[in-house]
Amino acid sequence: MKFEGIIFDFDGVLIESEALGNAHLASYLTGIGHPISQEEAVTRFTGLAGADFIGAVERWIGKALGEDFYASRKIEDERVMRDGIDEVTGAIAFIRALPPELPRAIASSSSTAWIARHLDHIGLRDAFGEHLYSGKEHVARGCGKPAPDLYLHAAAAIGVDITRAAILEDSIVGATGAVASGAYVIGFCGGSHCATGHADRLRALGVHAIAQDFDEVAALLA
Repeated sequence: MKFEGIIFDFDGVLIESEALGNAHLASYLTGIGHPISQEEAVTRFTGLAGADFIGAVERWIGKALGEDFYASRKIEDERVMRDGIDEVTGAIAFIRALPPELPRAIASSSSTAWIARHLDHIGLRDAFGEHLYSGKEHVARGCGKPAPDLYLHAAAAIGVDITRAAILEDSIVGATGAVASGAYVIGFCGGSHCATGHADRLRALGVHAIAQDFDEVAALLA
């Protein structure tokens, strides 16, 4: 392998959470009089978390979200934490085929509790050990994606120079920070949420390559 380490985004790269989350969001917003498709929700909001996510949604609808949104989101989050979210096609086989000694980490805007729960669900918890890094927990407030800080933190934690690392990212927000970090960035379009034109949007950010599935990722890393 031509890289010394690999850093994965999580949602939409290893698990199909972006498709589920944006379907729920689109249904809610449409139901309160702001029609939006799942595809448009993906384009507008994927990769955002916390206050950045809420702010983006509120700017789009032109008003503050009501308490019913938070209640609805809480119910959905509890459901998926209970039931688990399945892998993006090919993710498990790809991770299991990596050289055991290859340093790897997850760098996500989600919490480490969320990451760990769904790694348990797809049977990959052991493949990452303690190297689960969250923009909510491991960098200063305001330094999560699209800033590069989380990727730099993850690379340092696994002992790899960022310029010798590869990053897999699916979102515009995430890819922006990944490119800024100095790593080799693969724009990953293998999740079911990635619609026509998504690869072009990632290319426009300066990612080094596009992969439509994990077979293409493997070829790029070989």
